[in-house]
Amino acid sequence: MIGALAALEPGEEKQATVILGDLAAVEAAAGHPEQACTYAVRALDQLERTWYATGMDRVREVRRALAPHQHEPCVRDLDDRLYRWSTTVSALAR
Repeated sequence: MIGALAALEPGEEKQATVILGDLAAVEAAAGHPEQACTYAVRALDQLERTWYATGMDRVREVRRALAPHQHEPCVRDLDDRLYRWSTTVSALAR
């Protein structure tokens, strides 16, 4: 799947968030919260440049999968990033 990320053409940035979310989900399912958070944060970084609701959905799914690891520093950092996104989206909706 990492090869799929590298093979993306310019203009396919939205798909990058989905791939990063999928990579994060694989790591979360394997019990690797640090790696999962790394991919999820990379997806959020991409979402800052190119918004894609499906990509954000993937990141939120990963966060739910990381619930057993919620006290890990990387998961708390991910929560902080997601909270900032929720605030931004709420503000834009007004």
